[in-house]
Amino acid sequence: MSSDRISPSDPGPRLIGMQPKKLWFGTAGSVAAWIILGCTDIVIVWRACMHQEDYGVPPVHPGVAALIFAISLLLLAITIGAGVLSYRNWRWLSQQRKVLNREAVPRGEFMALVGMIVSVTLGFGMFWFALTPLFIELCWRAK
Repeated sequence: MSSDRISPSDPGPRLIGMQPKKLWFGTAGSVAAWIILGCTDIVIVWRACMHQEDYGVPPVHPGVAALIFAISLLLLAITIGAGVLSYRNWRWLSQQRKVLNREAVPRGEFMALVGMIVSVTLGFGMFWFALTPLFIELCWRAK
């Protein structure tokens, strides 16, 4: 009794040619960039604002805001790269070409689809986070 159906736990012939590093970077790359951005922001803002008091202290050097903006853009580029890689992985693994029509049951397709969703979601958050140092003074934002 032979069956042509592939079970969800079977990697399938297309997953064999896929490198696991690509799947994992596409899935976890944007999450790691988000965590690094948050930790970097905490450390830089804490270091820049710890000497300030409520009155009479000059504002933070403008280079600090530019540094946070540059780091945010760099990590946003990593997030966009992870999203593009996830999309390519999904196109490689999926037989269905339309994203909305696919269920992504096999593990590789699921990881690629989750990587795309997480990259888009965190990418928008990182974009808005990168804009805040340009409009709001860092120490006021930290309060």
